[in-house]
Amino acid sequence: MTAVPRGGRSRIGRLRQQGSFKALFPHGARQSLQAVFLNTAGGITGGDRFLLTAGAETGAHLVMTSQAAERAYRAQPDEVGRLTSRLSVAGGARLDWLPQETILFEGAALERRIEADVAGDGRFLAVEPVIFGRAAMGEVVHDASLTDHWRIRRDGRLIYADSLRLSGDIAARLADPAVADGGMALASMVLVAPGAEDFCSQLNDLMGEAGAASAPRDGVLVARFVAADGFALRRALIPAIRLLTGDDIPRPWML
Repeated sequence: MTAVPRGGRSRIGRLRQQGSFKALFPHGARQSLQAVFLNTAGGITGGDRFLLTAGAETGAHLVMTSQAAERAYRAQPDEVGRLTSRLSVAGGARLDWLPQETILFEGAALERRIEADVAGDGRFLAVEPVIFGRAAMGEVVHDASLTDHWRIRRDGRLIYADSLRLSGDIAARLADPAVADGGMALASMVLVAPGAEDFCSQLNDLMGEAGAASAPRDGVLVARFVAADGFALRRALIPAIRLLTGDDIPRPWML
């Protein structure tokens, strides 16, 4: 899928979809193209393979979100569900990657990979929230596995690489003060854009005790969020998204 500028707005350039991974395009007055993707299978389990490829072409603005929280269900032994997202941002373009939460249930095994190629003057914002069990349902995840890989390049050069692996008794690992201090909802946020570091102080003030932001290099801003549950995580994420996008959150995010 690609977004292209046309008639003063961003429009669909190319679109191809198959299997249970679909995209919807709500009508509205936005200048950007908003794409809402959904998994009609209802979730991910061991052995599933999903690939999403999307890009904003020169001068376009693409906003991507999910219709609802993704769910990773129990997997059979030695089976892993894999979700790969390959994103590209051309010169003078912008892509906001804003999926809703991924919820890991007991016994889930999920491997996710985000790969992004951003032009030097492109703007790329990515947010990935993860919840381990639903607190309102009294769920505690004692046996699951999550592997997360981020690789972001600017003008073909690797500028950000991050890998996370949590497995075994997730609740016990997250209880460690050096990991999440008991928080069951986490999120990573990365902004790659000229002047991204200028938001660091303001974002830290906004986050408060929900996390921290840093600027590891010029044009790159990274933030981590930790919260007790999904609701608390959203309350921290939504103002941060509004700050970095300069716009309201996508409608599916509305609390």
